[in-house]
Amino acid sequence: MLIYKIFRADEWAQFQRDGVTNGAPIDLADGFIHLSTAAQASETAAKHFAGDTDLILAAFDADRLGPDLAWEPSRGGDLFPHLYRTLTTSEVAWSAPLPLRAGAHSFPEGME
Repeated sequence: MLIYKIFRADEWAQFQRDGVTNGAPIDLADGFIHLSTAAQASETAAKHFAGDTDLILAAFDADRLGPDLAWEPSRGGDLFPHLYRTLTTSEVAWSAPLPLRAGAHSFPEGME
């Protein structure tokens, strides 16, 4: 199963440069890296990245993230993936721009 992280362009550039990330400021404040399933990603984008341009969507294989990945209740009791460790660029399955079109982010077709 693939799970997803939305990065702002500067966060993505730093992740690529450093090879690791502990996440965005909200991740650092909460003590874990926020991730989303395919079904949750558009709501995450609308709630936390409304109107933002220059976003990157990165996919990660949940099984490769190991035991530090926890599924915990969040919005409406839905279980969200939270990673309690550093994320590495070697774990990125794929990435793609997440353009803003007509006020909403346009996700790649075929997200699973």
